[in-house]
Amino acid sequence: MDLESVKKYLEKGGETASMVDQLPPRFLEPLIMNSLRVDRIEPGRVVCSMKIPPRLLNSGNSLHGGATAALVDVVGSAAIPTVGYSAANTGVSVEINVSYLDAAYADEEIEIEARVLRVGKAVAVISVEFRKKKTGKVFAQGRHTKFLSFTSKM
Repeated sequence: MDLESVKKYLEKGGETASMVDQLPPRFLEPLIMNSLRVDRIEPGRVVCSMKIPPRLLNSGNSLHGGATAALVDVVGSAAIPTVGYSAANTGVSVEINVSYLDAAYADEEIEIEARVLRVGKAVAVISVEFRKKKTGKVFAQGRHTKFLSFTSKM
């Protein structure tokens, strides 16, 4: 086991620190969402599509798992207001789970469908499915649980 190579892999900050430090706050959402198109919104459901941009690829040249998880967060959160909960406060993530079933590659058209499973007084649960547009094949499935802050009745 080469512990030093693990350390070097994780501490790459020195090489790009000045560039990373110049990034604006909250840069992650635009990075992920810049290619996203909303195809359909209806009560309890949001369907988006995108052509996978090269910036979201991993070292295997497929959609990065972190980008997929971020899309579960963003698109899943967008489904909550469709059932009448305030769009101003869609809560905070308690759990995000993603099952990666296949790979999707650069310039491939994908569809992301978020369905509200439950929105209660304190918790929302959303299912998010990723499909390849050309074949309809599911390549990832996510589940997003969010804590919804209480609105004061005073």
